[in-house]
Amino acid sequence: MTSQITIGHTTTGKAVEFDIEELLATRLLVQGNSGSGKSHLLRRLLEQSAGMVQQVVIDPEGDFPSLAEEFGHVVIDGSAYSPGEIEALARRIREHRASVVLDLDGLEVEQQIRCAAQFLTALFDAPREHWYPALVVVDEAQMFAPAAAGEMAEDTRRMTLSAMTNLMCRGRKRGLAGVVATQRLAKLAKNVAAEASNFLMGRTFLDIDMVRAADLLGMERRQAERIRELERGHFLALGPAITRLPLAVKIGAVKTGNAARSEGLMAMPETAPEDMADLLTRDLASDVAKAPPPPAPPLAPRLEEIEDSIAHAEERQVEPAALPVDTSSVASRIEEIIGELAGEEGIAFQSASAQYQTFLTRCRRERLIGPMPDMRAFRRRFAFAGAGLAELGEHLQARIMRLASGVEEDLLGPFLVIAKAAHAGETEVDEQELARAYGTSSPGRIRRLLDHLERQGLIVVREDFGGGRTVMVPGLEGVDAE
Repeated sequence: MTSQITIGHTTTGKAVEFDIEELLATRLLVQGNSGSGKSHLLRRLLEQSAGMVQQVVIDPEGDFPSLAEEFGHVVIDGSAYSPGEIEALARRIREHRASVVLDLDGLEVEQQIRCAAQFLTALFDAPREHWYPALVVVDEAQMFAPAAAGEMAEDTRRMTLSAMTNLMCRGRKRGLAGVVATQRLAKLAKNVAAEASNFLMGRTFLDIDMVRAADLLGMERRQAERIRELERGHFLALGPAITRLPLAVKIGAVKTGNAARSEGLMAMPETAPEDMADLLTRDLASDVAKAPPPPAPPLAPRLEEIEDSIAHAEERQVEPAALPVDTSSVASRIEEIIGELAGEEGIAFQSASAQYQTFLTRCRRERLIGPMPDMRAFRRRFAFAGAGLAELGEHLQARIMRLASGVEEDLLGPFLVIAKAAHAGETEVDEQELARAYGTSSPGRIRRLLDHLERQGLIVVREDFGGGRTVMVPGLEGVDAE
């Protein structure tokens, strides 16, 4: 097996190769300001080497789950597991040589840091017989190896610095090759940055970062200005795995990745200034008065309460959750836009916030002025449209939405898909449709989804010896599509 991949091309069109076997022994540091193309570079590296070596990606921004579709990476949602489960997953990843993406997008910043630190520590502490070679890619590394104490708790800072230092300083003998990417070298702990022997330096503007980058590349300080002039996607490369002399590289194309999140420039609303002022200030005091105080964090339920909750799940599902009907043209167009979004390819795999921002952008583009659904209302309408419940009768829609009133918002879409299929007499749910509604391509997440819904008493799952799976929804028996 060859260990060479093509990372990009020089200005003359000559291919620039990357030796993955050498990288495993010498590690890599990537630096560049936001928008310089760091994530694109990491994606190119991961795609080109996917068939050669195990890959573990620490992803704080949710940029890399799309690797799963094309290359079979397992996406691990960090917010779905306890600390103990995260550590157990890391041990199994080393044992079974699974390529994974640890998606931390659903966690708060300090929780992201603690989760990543525990995960990396468990990778590092794996038994000797599981020390297989693996690339460990850490995006936004300045979060996990800060040069100075910030707003995070001191125990969190010590934990994450220890994990990152072990990865970069002692990971090689355990088969772990660190690939760290940072926006600013000045914010990255020096003992982490110093262990890398390969460098890819992108555009940066601050003098302190340019000087450090020039020093690492072996360039004279008067040449540091060259780093400021780099275009997006262009990097200066140096290291035993790439080139022995500094070389300008344009990173090649990638197969995966989301389309640009911004939909570009759009016309500003033509509302008159006095009308805009009225829209902003009208009934402002009443909105403030209606705003509920933030809820206190819930206490962990006792085991007896969980068992009782599951046993009486159907009794709780009595509050109607019918969608409000508004016959105005603006409200009708809003519903149409939500339906169009729900039918678009790939939209279900975006985060809820990205879906909502896309929805608001489209409404502004069409200059729709009027009350917009908030995030929670949008997510429920989006799930309703994505499941195709509009095809059913009003009575059946209302019955299904009553059953769904106790379902968490992120699970509502798949539950409605299951309910619609159950009413149609389909005991075997289309797993592709279910995966699309849940926004995942992982069979494991689908299994955990069904297990969770069953524990909540919302569905009943039966598996036969042939591997088939029957899914039923209690409460839909004998309901006609009136």
